[in-house]
Amino acid sequence: MAPLLWTLAAAAATAAASLTWAGGAPPAAAAGGGGGFSEARVARWAAAALRHVAAAAPCPERGGLLPRPQCQRLARLSQGARPAVYVSPPARPGHKVRAVLPDGWGDRRPGAPGGPSRNQSGGQDALLVLDPSPGASFGHPLLLFYVDFNISPRRCRSRDRLYLGSYECLTLAQRSHCENQLKRRPGRGKGRSQWPTGRVRREEPPVGLCEIHFLPMAVTVQDPKHLQKLHCVDLRGYSPCPQPLPLVGSGSTAAYCELNKNTRRCHRQQLPMYKSCRLYQTCDHAVLIAGGWQEQVTYPHHAQNLLLFYQMLRQNGFHQDHIKAFFANEGQGSVAVKMGDVHPATEKLAIRSHLALLCRSLHCADSLVLYLNSPAASDGTMLLWDANHNGIADPKERYPISELLADLENCNARRVLLFLDQSYPGPLAKKLRASRHHPNVVLVHSTTSTTTGGSAFAEFWAGLQPDQCLLQYISPVGPWSAVLASGVPAQLLNVTLAGAPCRSVPPLGEAERQRRYEGCQNLPTMLWYQSRHQQLPQEDD
Repeated sequence: MAPLLWTLAAAAATAAASLTWAGGAPPAAAAGGGGGFSEARVARWAAAALRHVAAAAPCPERGGLLPRPQCQRLARLSQGARPAVYVSPPARPGHKVRAVLPDGWGDRRPGAPGGPSRNQSGGQDALLVLDPSPGASFGHPLLLFYVDFNISPRRCRSRDRLYLGSYECLTLAQRSHCENQLKRRPGRGKGRSQWPTGRVRREEPPVGLCEIHFLPMAVTVQDPKHLQKLHCVDLRGYSPCPQPLPLVGSGSTAAYCELNKNTRRCHRQQLPMYKSCRLYQTCDHAVLIAGGWQEQVTYPHHAQNLLLFYQMLRQNGFHQDHIKAFFANEGQGSVAVKMGDVHPATEKLAIRSHLALLCRSLHCADSLVLYLNSPAASDGTMLLWDANHNGIADPKERYPISELLADLENCNARRVLLFLDQSYPGPLAKKLRASRHHPNVVLVHSTTSTTTGGSAFAEFWAGLQPDQCLLQYISPVGPWSAVLASGVPAQLLNVTLAGAPCRSVPPLGEAERQRRYEGCQNLPTMLWYQSRHQQLPQEDD
């Protein structure tokens, strides 16, 4: 096995060999690429951190530095990737910094006792983050370390801590509120467990229990504004810093709008949903959700993915008014210029209300297409946008798969095509397979790791032509997989994106396909009245 851990260790040795720092007292904090610390000092920390992690390989069953699932996942990452380095600037004397993660404070230490530690209550002197997949969409595994000063060698040395010299101590952090690593799981060692009736049940290996999947927000404990202090550092021997997408007009110029309250702070009109469903007409609709969780982790490929998928929909006959895109915050930049009206991803209520309108209205949607390219947690939860800038995913800022499936339950659209271009599609695929309330939902996702970033998924689907069958388009390509709910016929994929049959005799001409299937079609008046009378008793009940 040639895991990433050994590759990172080799990179660390190369970087460490190029340094001229020679022990003794650490260099004083100086202006430089380390966000206030000297580059040599940050490089020394990064090299020591990589050697510290490499000591966990080859992932022992018990007693290793990292939990075995986390160690194995890090070992399976791309061998050639070199981490990008993030560090927090020096805090003021007497001040500490803490790491805030979307699911809460990320300050639990592996092997630490249950009670709070000194660092849990008072913070740390500095934070160090190594990103093995720089520029990739989150979430994916990161390495977060605490750096504490004025720590004696005796106090620092333990299984999960490393003494750096000069009274500096390095500690590997894990996500808080994660599942107990010491919890006894069924079938440990064999991957199987016995039911009381004697049946054998296979257990799936735990994924991402205590891993950190998102770039944390480093905040000063005494700072009430919780401003981000973590910044990327370009170091020789490490990956260059990813360049965020410029978002014009985001931040302080855009007021946070509570969509469930009628206040003056709602400077933006809500999504005009009344235009989506017209009488005596059925149309193809699409909802696109993309972007990063914060400006710092919103990259150009997020905008590129959204634009590629939008252009593909337009090429397949979708009307511009029936494609609702939700991207980043108020400052969408060039995306809004090329796509027209793009709504911020902060409008969760508008997203769910729009899906409810399309799914609850009879004969409103023929093909309903969803494209999801937002950051995702290991349980499949989408992070929309950190609207209040506190670094924690509040209920209005996250979109769990339970809510998504509830919005699509028994949808009245002819077919629902869910294109998932994000990390961790497993939880959604598992729930969809077992569901009996999604008889027309098809999930299309990548079977390979999405932590490499880029636009491979969007570029592949950008080539879909109006006359191509979905089933034939997917089958020859290995990395893509389609998941159908329980009892869903595969015929849902044996059509074009607009619902035209693939093997009609005689074959459909381009003009006939556009007239009968693409865009919008007029409904017979009798059919509309019959469906309306069927819906009224249901509403009365």
